[in-house]
Amino acid sequence: MATTNISMSSNTSLKCNLTEDFNLLLPVTYSLVLVVGLLLNLTAMYAIVFRLKHWSPNTIYMINLTVCDTLYILTLPFLIYYHLTEKHWPFSEAFCKLIRFLFYTNLYGSILFLTCINVHRFIVICHPVRSMGWVNPRRARYVSVLVWVVVLVFQAPVLYFSQLKKMNYVCTDTTTSDLFHYFLPYSSAISVFFFLIPFVLVIVCNSLMVRTLIQPSTVGGAISQRSKQKSVKMIIIVLLVFIICFVPFHLTRSVNHIFRHLKVNCKLLDGSRIAYKISRPLASINSCIDPILYFMAGQGFRRTLPKKINLCQRAEEYKGVSNSD
Repeated sequence: MATTNISMSSNTSLKCNLTEDFNLLLPVTYSLVLVVGLLLNLTAMYAIVFRLKHWSPNTIYMINLTVCDTLYILTLPFLIYYHLTEKHWPFSEAFCKLIRFLFYTNLYGSILFLTCINVHRFIVICHPVRSMGWVNPRRARYVSVLVWVVVLVFQAPVLYFSQLKKMNYVCTDTTTSDLFHYFLPYSSAISVFFFLIPFVLVIVCNSLMVRTLIQPSTVGGAISQRSKQKSVKMIIIVLLVFIICFVPFHLTRSVNHIFRHLKVNCKLLDGSRIAYKISRPLASINSCIDPILYFMAGQGFRRTLPKKINLCQRAEEYKGVSNSD
């Protein structure tokens, strides 16, 4: 995510001299995410496409999540170059708009598909009988298509707001000053509908899953209890991903945008911008964590199953842990 541009002070022509002490933060972080994230996501994609014969609803959501993360990562080389050259965009304005559009489309696509995975696990764990009629691969495909359509449509305004400043060749992450009063309500709505509501939904679903999983049960014996413990650990990790990767980014960005709109003094504006810049790498790290969650769930689940378990028990255990296999 590109650096927020210098903002004008209210009723004056003076500009804030904003701090530029973190010029290497984004290039270094994006480079690590590019290498590690691309390797992990391509490995996960290969495992899903070529090693799994039958795709469950959870697998369908996971492959879409992997595609989002991979496309997100493929925008990073251009942003790495951009930040290393001190925000000088050597490409066309159309390509600037496309990179920003793809960056945010796949970022919010990742959040929504991660939410779909959590809702699916909630239905299977908390409503195992009803889930037989509620969740199936065909419905998961319909939901996935709907997610892509919604994200593409609601991120389309980025193609309008992102601008290339001809004077200094800055590819704006938000928009130019004259369009910012239109951009702010759009950005706020995106944060609410594509982050805040999914985040609340994930918290509610995971809380109910934990309550169900910690209840005493004799079904499946010790194996079932180990599976439940692994499921609880996965729930905690998913919540930490949201709290660490997405909450700081959206919180600091919202504060920075509000301060720009209110034209606060330069010290407050600079502080909010520094906090926003520090939080941006956290959001990109999510692309490295998602495939790790897939491998942890899949391998952990397979190890908990006895080799001679009957098919009914296998299906019951599968629903109990709701992994990505």
